[in-house]
Formats: sequence, structure tokens, C-alpha cells
Amino acid sequence: MTNRFDLPAAVMLIALAAVWGGSFFFAEIALRELPPLTITLHRVIWAVPILLVILRIRQIPLPGAPRIWGAYLVMGALNNAIPFSLIFWGQMQIDSGLASILNGTTAMFGAVVAGVLLKDEPLTRNKMLGAGLGLFGVAIIMGPDVLTGFDPRNLAQLAILGAAISYALASVWGKTTLAGQPPMMNAAGMLMGSVILMVSIVLLVDGTPTLSLLPATWGALIGVAALSTSLAYVLYFAILTRAGAANLMLVTLLIPPFAIALGALFLGERLPASAWAGFAVIALGLAVTDGRLFQRHTVNPS
Repeated sequence: MTNRFDLPAAVMLIALAAVWGGSFFFAEIALRELPPLTITLHRVIWAVPILLVILRIRQIPLPGAPRIWGAYLVMGALNNAIPFSLIFWGQMQIDSGLASILNGTTAMFGAVVAGVLLKDEPLTRNKMLGAGLGLFGVAIIMGPDVLTGFDPRNLAQLAILGAAISYALASVWGKTTLAGQPPMMNAAGMLMGSVILMVSIVLLVDGTPTLSLLPATWGALIGVAALSTSLAYVLYFAILTRAGAANLMLVTLLIPPFAIALGALFLGERLPASAWAGFAVIALGLAVTDGRLFQRHTVNPS
């Protein structure tokens, strides 16, 4: 089947950017009452039953091999438990829009990690140049004094970058261990794995979670679980099937504008000029990594 980036694919891509961008907004609200690890637990635990219903509707069976469930446990750590917790912790110090911009380095880190660890995805010149631009964009955001003094905001920004690297490692792990499984089963399986991990961690660090929360907090938790997680995975795999991985990567450019807009409209956030400049450089890095923007201006010799 030929990948088609048509109107339905574009609409789904924008919707995916909206719900993923919304996760930073939902987190800012939930952080007013809950610690980061507990928010991560809520995000994954409420998303699981929704995806199980989808599996049942689509008649996708649960795998029986222990090896697969072990892979889901690792995938849940790399793609959910670790990055979600790092991002939510980082948002205690920095605005949601800035967190989304730094998270936009995921695609470039993913290209580099895949190039280093996977034989069928070589580390090309474009990938290296794109990663370099992405790091330069991060340097613009963090400022020249990042190495000269301790600042909690800088540590928070590094946490977001750590989340991006964890996502990159997850993509390699998924490709090498779960390639033969149905994509929606992989989404549900890794969320179940992350629930197992986060229940233990939250009980140890935060204690037993309370359900006596403000309505706004519950709304944020439902939003980040049902929209930014369950619905996001449905859209993700639908776009992947229809438009292909290269077109899906474009969502990285669309997430920050949604997160920034929501933060500005409802949270009163305002980003400095350095954040916008850094985003522009990171976006250029993604375009270089993708390569198609420059191919269109190449003369065809045939």
C-alpha cells in the first residue's frame, strides 16, 4: 500500500499534535495538586482499560509468550514511565511550552540512536547535521551560562532532554523486540508494563494516591490519559499506516505550537525570545534530518 499524505492524514496529524501538545497543558494543571510520579501513574493506569476495549473490539488477542511481556515491561519503562516522569518533573520548574519545544528533539535523538544501534538505519550526514542543529537550538534556549552556574531551570530542561533520549531508546527497543506484534497490542502492552512499574514506585516515593482531588485535577488526569495517551496512540498508528513514518515525524513540529498556545491562553505563560529562536533551529534540524525539504529543490537528471 502506497503512503498517502492526503486530507484525512493531515487532519489526523493535526489532531495528534493537539492531543500530544495538550499533555503539557494537562500536566501543568495536575501539578498544582499532585507530584510528578503520581501523575504518571494516573496517565498510564486510566489509559489501559480504554486500549483493552479497543483490542477487544478489533479482536486482537493478548500474547502468551513471557518474552513478549518482558519486552513490554522494558518498553513501558523507556516509552512511558521514565519520560513521562521526567517531563512532569521538569514542568515543575519550566513552562509547558518550553518543555514541549525541548521534547521536540526526540525525532533527532531517535535518528541518531537508531543510526548507532540499528544496521538497517545508517547514521547519515543529514542525521548528524540535524542532530547538531537540534543541540544548537537547545543551547540557544538554555543560554550561555548553563555551564557556569547551577540553576533548577537548567536541571529541569536537562530532564526533558533525558525524556527525549528515553523515547529514542524505546523506538529502537520496540523495533528489535516487538516488530512482529500488532501495533495496538504493543501500545496496550507497554502501558500495562508501565503501570506495574509505576504502582511500585509511587507507593514507595509518594505513598498511596488519594482520589479526593479537585475537579480541575481530575479533568486534567482524564485528559492526559484518555486524549493524550489512548486517543493519541489510535491516531499515531492510523497515521503511520496511512501516511508512513516520514510524514508522521512532522507531528514533532506541530506539538510545540499547540502546547504554547494552550499555555498562553489558559495559564498566562509567555516564552522568551530565546525559546522561539531555539525552536526555529530545532525545527530546521528536524527538516535536515527528514531531508525531503531539500530533495524537492534537487534537479532530477533523468
